[in-house]
Amino acid sequence: MPGEPEWPVREVAVEYDPGWFVGGYDRVEQPDGTEKNYYWAELSPATVVVAVADGDVLFVEQYRPTVRSTQLELPAGILEPGESYTAAAARELAEETGFAPDSTALLQAVWCSTGVLRHRRGYVFAEGLTPVDVDLDENEFLTPRAVPVEEALAVAREPPTNDATLEGLLLADREGLL
Repeated sequence: MPGEPEWPVREVAVEYDPGWFVGGYDRVEQPDGTEKNYYWAELSPATVVVAVADGDVLFVEQYRPTVRSTQLELPAGILEPGESYTAAAARELAEETGFAPDSTALLQAVWCSTGVLRHRRGYVFAEGLTPVDVDLDENEFLTPRAVPVEEALAVAREPPTNDATLEGLLLADREGLL
């Protein structure tokens, strides 16, 4: 958690902890003296990878049961304890697409959906890709897909889409990397 709270926290309650996220609330004293429960879900930090090779951006296509649709997404995943965003990006890219990067650079780390989540996400640019063995997790059923750089943002904007994919591509484009 970042720093000390600006508003007094009177109580912290964890109501749900299945192991991969924690849900609960903070009872907070607001500036007018009233108290309110602010509910949150805490997730581990994640990395999102914008990987470019031979004029293509690497995506993964996978079904997302939570939104009941197949998504075309940038490779992504949860950081392991002590792992940096760039190290996690290299690992996830290799595991999901079968390509290991020669270099990675953190574009930006952000807090996500701050109205309800305690979750940080790092966007990483990767290049210089070398083929390696794919090593999918037991719950990953995905297909890597290369999209020409000049089409990547337009393809990612087609429904269904998600915030992490759009944000990663917009950051890379803004940095002149696409």
